[in-house]
Amino acid sequence: MIERYTLPDMAAIWSEKSKLDKWLAVEIAACEGWAALGVVPESDLAKIRKAHFDLARVEEIFERTHHDMTAFLASVAESLGEESRFVHMGMTSSDVMDTATALQLVDSCDIIARDLERLDVVLRDLAQRHKYTVMVGRTHGVHAEPITFGLKLAGWVAENGRNQERLRAARAAIAVGKMSGAVGTYATIPPAVEEHAMARLGLVPAPVSTQIVQRDRHAQLVTTLALVAASLEKFATELRALQRTEVLEVEEPFSDGQTGSSAMPHKRNPELGERICGLARVIRGHAVTALENVALWHERDISHSSTERIILPDGFHLLHYMLHIFTKVMAGLLVYPEHMRENLDRTQGLVFSQRILTTLLERGLVRQQAYALVQRNAMRTWKEKVPFLQLLQQDADVTAIISPDELTALFDVEYYTRHVDAVFRRVGLS
Repeated sequence: MIERYTLPDMAAIWSEKSKLDKWLAVEIAACEGWAALGVVPESDLAKIRKAHFDLARVEEIFERTHHDMTAFLASVAESLGEESRFVHMGMTSSDVMDTATALQLVDSCDIIARDLERLDVVLRDLAQRHKYTVMVGRTHGVHAEPITFGLKLAGWVAENGRNQERLRAARAAIAVGKMSGAVGTYATIPPAVEEHAMARLGLVPAPVSTQIVQRDRHAQLVTTLALVAASLEKFATELRALQRTEVLEVEEPFSDGQTGSSAMPHKRNPELGERICGLARVIRGHAVTALENVALWHERDISHSSTERIILPDGFHLLHYMLHIFTKVMAGLLVYPEHMRENLDRTQGLVFSQRILTTLLERGLVRQQAYALVQRNAMRTWKEKVPFLQLLQQDADVTAIISPDELTALFDVEYYTRHVDAVFRRVGLS
């Protein structure tokens, strides 16, 4: 069944009408800048502020001109009289397009910021609830030492926080417009017009520009989107691994009537996590394209334009969707503490090997001797399936240094959770 999902806010920002609305806002802001210099009469400015365009008419004119900006300006001019001569005065297409794109990007960043805040709330709540839910930590996919599920999630909270910081920085970098003319010299439009217009639009003038705003700014933004997507992929990959049948420590929400396979009725697949991982690959590809857009010929070529019509709206749409899906997964995540404990115990105590090693070192044994002593018993546990504690308590070389009762005490899982509170405080979790 195809999941129904709409993107009303993001879709509205990137609609053709919204784009042209922003073009018009930029043109009007420029006229207001000219008016502040006394070039555009106030009576004409009042009329220009009421200017409009007809989307169908723009498309009709475009069929003849094959130039979207001239088609747009022609439609706007049809809504005005002689005062239309002031619209676009001294400007080049990119003065309008890049500035309007900045407005779209800022609005889109604000939606993603809201999405990240929602995810933060869900992650923090789940981390708190499972602060002391013990599970095995894995390195190389192999059991290592005990951790808690809450501690794993605290790491995700911290990473999500870094992504929020990155997005704020990228938003600031992209909240820049320009009205400096065909090659950035202000020969046809003075800096004062740009400064006035950008203040009206809530943007910052680019300190230096060519015909365009420099594309390192856009690359910073798109690579930030790719980083957020990479984090979501990392989180989703972890959930997918923990949902494997032989592990089953967590599971994506699975509703009544939902099916996982057309052939196998028993299937409960992590398909939402798989979807997130797949889409992250697409956004990573966008990041490569954005980086390639940085190097343009001289004061500008047009090779970046066609790609940005894809990677900017699509990147934001995809990430908005991914954040929606992943937040939904985390809000409804099925967590199985009993399976976590069963898996922790599956290696019959081997996860405590380092604590035995450390105790032997503390009592005077040199590292090589201590390591060999612990490892020989650990390897027997792997091969013979005999509890690690039992083998240690039967090893005279070990018990000569650590008594059997002391060995039992060293197999206390709470030893590994005693600093969880400290880590949580660092992340701003209580």
